[in-house]
Amino acid sequence: MITTYPVPAPAPDASAPSRLRRSHLRPRDAFGVGAVGLRTRRLRTALTALGIAIGIAALVAVLGIAASGRADLLADLDRLGTNRLTVQAGQSFLGAESKLPEDATAMVRRVGPVTAAAGTTGVQASVRRTDQIPEAETGGISVVATEPELLAAVDGTVRTGTFLNAATAKYPTVVLGAKAAERLGIHSLDGDPVVYLGGRWFSVIGILDPVPLLPNIDSSAMIGYDVAHDLFGTDRNPSTVYVLTDPSQVRQVQNVLAATANPQHPNEVSVSRPSDAFAAKEAVDSTLQALLLGLGGVALLVGGIGIANMMVVAVLERRTEIGVRRALGATKRHIRLQFLIEAVLLALLGGVLGVILGVGVTAGYTAVRNMVLSVPISTVAAGVGAALVVGALAGLSPAARAARLNPADAVRPT
Repeated sequence: MITTYPVPAPAPDASAPSRLRRSHLRPRDAFGVGAVGLRTRRLRTALTALGIAIGIAALVAVLGIAASGRADLLADLDRLGTNRLTVQAGQSFLGAESKLPEDATAMVRRVGPVTAAAGTTGVQASVRRTDQIPEAETGGISVVATEPELLAAVDGTVRTGTFLNAATAKYPTVVLGAKAAERLGIHSLDGDPVVYLGGRWFSVIGILDPVPLLPNIDSSAMIGYDVAHDLFGTDRNPSTVYVLTDPSQVRQVQNVLAATANPQHPNEVSVSRPSDAFAAKEAVDSTLQALLLGLGGVALLVGGIGIANMMVVAVLERRTEIGVRRALGATKRHIRLQFLIEAVLLALLGGVLGVILGVGVTAGYTAVRNMVLSVPISTVAAGVGAALVVGALAGLSPAARAARLNPADAVRPT
C-alpha cells in the first residue's frame, strides 16, 4: 500500500518584485481634495466667487425681470381682452375710399367662434352741449350710428343709464362714451340732460365706462341706425365692425374676417387686433433684454477670467503639494481632476450666490413697479449651469498645467 502526503507550497521568494496596486481616487475624496484650496484661501475665494456672482446675478435678474414683465403683460391682456378684433373698410386698388357691404356685420356673426359683432358708421354731424356753442367746436367728439349689439361686441359696461335697444334706436336718444361725457360736462343723468346733435336735441340715456384699447369708443356719441338714417341720411354700410371671439380661436377668426366681411373685395378690408400694440411693446423690450444679457455675459466672462487667473496662481503656489502627491502615487489624471473640481466648486459657489442676488434684485424691482413676480426654474437652472460651464472652461488649462508638472521638479526648491 502506497501512502501519499501533501506537498507544502513553496515559500514566497522575498527577492521577487511585488505587483504595485493602481492608485485610485474615490469621488468623495476628489471633492474633498478639490475643496482644500478654497478653504485655505478664503479671501481670494470670496473675491473670485463675487466676480462670477455679479455675472450670474445680471443674467438671472435680466431673465427674471423679462419673465415678470411678460407675466404682467399677459395679465393685462387677459384683463383687457385679447379676443377683440376690428374690421374696417380700407381703400380700393386705385386709392378710393372703400365701403363694407350692408350685410357685412350679419355675415361676420355667422362665423362660428364669433360671440358678438356690431357695426358702426360715421354720421356727418357734430354734438355740442347747447346750441349756443359754435358748430366748429366739436371737442373731438365723433357721432356714430351703431347697433344695440355694440356694447357686447366691445365688452363694454354702462356706468349709468342704459345702452341703445331696438326701441330707443329709433328715436333721438344718444349714449356717450366716457371721454365724450367728460368733455360735454355730463357726469350723471340727473335732470335728464340733453345735447345738441346735428341741429336737433337728443336725450342722453346712458354713459359708458372707459373701454380699454378702444379710445374711439370713449370719445363717441352713439345713436341708432334708424334715427341716423331718418335725420341725417346715413347709410347702413358699416365703416367699422367690432368683433368679439372665442379667445382660443382669435387667429383663425382673424384670418377669415376679411373674406367674410367683403367677399368680393377682401383686399380692401383691414382687420386689426387692438392688443397688437402690446406685442409691439414686447418686441421693444426684447431688444433691451438682449442688450442687458450681453452686459451680463461680459460680466460673466470677466468672472471666468478671474477663476482662470486664480487657478494659475494656485498651481504656481502649490508646486510642492503637487510634487508630494505625485510622489505618493497620484496620477496626472488625479491632479488634473483636483484642480478642475476646485475651479468648478468655485464657480458653483459664485453661481449660487449670483442666483440668490439675481432673484433678490428681480423681487425688489417687481415690488417697486407693482408687477407680477415670475422667476422660472429654468432661469435659476440656467444661472447655475452657466456658472458651472464657465468654471469648467476656466479650470481646464490650469488643471492641465498642474498635471504636467514633473514630481522631481515640483519638490525642488525654487
